[in-house]
Amino acid sequence: MKDPRIITGFSRLSKDEKVDLVAGQVKHPLQFAETLRSSWHRDPLVQKLYDEFSENTLSNYYFPYGVAPNFLINGKLYIVPLVIEESSVVAAASGAAKFWAERGGFHSEVISMKKIGQVHFLWKGDIQPLKDDFPIIKQRLLERTHPITENMKLRGGGISDIELVDMTDSIPDYYQIKGWFDTRDSMGANFINSCLEEFADQLKEYVTEDERLDENNLEIIMSILSNYTPECRVNTWVECDLSTRQGFDDSYSDEDFVRRFQTGIAIAQVDVNRATTHNKGIFNGIDAVALATGNDFRAMEACGHTWASRDGKYKSLSEISVKDGKFRFSLDIPLAIGTVGGLTNLHPLAKYSLELLGNPGADELMMIASAAGLANNYAAVKSLVTKGIQKGHMKMHLLNILNVFQATEAEKKQAIEFFKHEKVAYSTVSKFIESIR
Repeated sequence: MKDPRIITGFSRLSKDEKVDLVAGQVKHPLQFAETLRSSWHRDPLVQKLYDEFSENTLSNYYFPYGVAPNFLINGKLYIVPLVIEESSVVAAASGAAKFWAERGGFHSEVISMKKIGQVHFLWKGDIQPLKDDFPIIKQRLLERTHPITENMKLRGGGISDIELVDMTDSIPDYYQIKGWFDTRDSMGANFINSCLEEFADQLKEYVTEDERLDENNLEIIMSILSNYTPECRVNTWVECDLSTRQGFDDSYSDEDFVRRFQTGIAIAQVDVNRATTHNKGIFNGIDAVALATGNDFRAMEACGHTWASRDGKYKSLSEISVKDGKFRFSLDIPLAIGTVGGLTNLHPLAKYSLELLGNPGADELMMIASAAGLANNYAAVKSLVTKGIQKGHMKMHLLNILNVFQATEAEKKQAIEFFKHEKVAYSTVSKFIESIR
């Protein structure tokens, strides 16, 4: 018997019908429906564009769009757009960017831009004929994907290599066709997946045509890109000479600050609990740039965390060295990011974000995003090993707490003045609001 709670045909309802149906599930449906409709864009054509980004769209969910100025990267100055709901992240990025801009800025280089995709298949017969014929199969795959890769080749990208991988030590009869792809300024998911599906079709066709091979031995399981991109990497760093006073923090000498900072990074290298939060701080910056430019921050995070575990233990993505009187803080990280295709060309603010950054290619955007990640990591570790994270974080969070209490502008002014010299916490703000009311 069909469960009467199951909704059928929801996707075929009009937008207004969807809003009313969903709003009817909460305690105050009229207010919920009004809130949903109040966030629609005033231009119906723009709203239609937003609606088509996803499925069953009811409204827009706004995140703050901010900027961090003074990012000096390889001698070029940027105002970096950041989409994030955590105000302390933007403040941290801005402060670190200015500090390092006065000390030579961020240095960055793209190591490589190759991405990976795989056809996963089972082969139940003797694999040797396939291995022997793979040079012929590989050439066929390259030729048959030419209509897909032609335009990418003109831009300097395409398929870099293809190989047959034996995975039978892990799963019986399991093999892969593994491809490496250069997608230039595109993140490239659709391009790679189209190539892989053609690989699978051509493998089936080849096996069917060759009399020595039994097509019943072949079972294609799936064809999909990998979000792990260890060969699409960028290295970004800041450095300064410790022979002169750098003024890292007013409360500590440079020597003490560097010692404490080094220890903070060392802890993130050996303790997985600390490493997880440490790396989350890096992605505060990277994700904010990804969102501002219409990129897939989820894929970038998945890749980054896998990279952090590449030696068999999860650890810090950033590293520090103090050698020959030089302080160097660096981030070597895979970043599959794009400047063409997807939302980068469709979302109005994503387009303006890229224009604000000077319309960078994917390689330049990799450097910008990684610099934002390193800036936030530097600022977070600096706070942790000096004044503590909560003082600055909660000061930035004060307005959010005041808004929970629906504070007036006059009350906000009094609270901001009062908490200049007091610790901010939900309970202390609550007591303060009660006292002035």
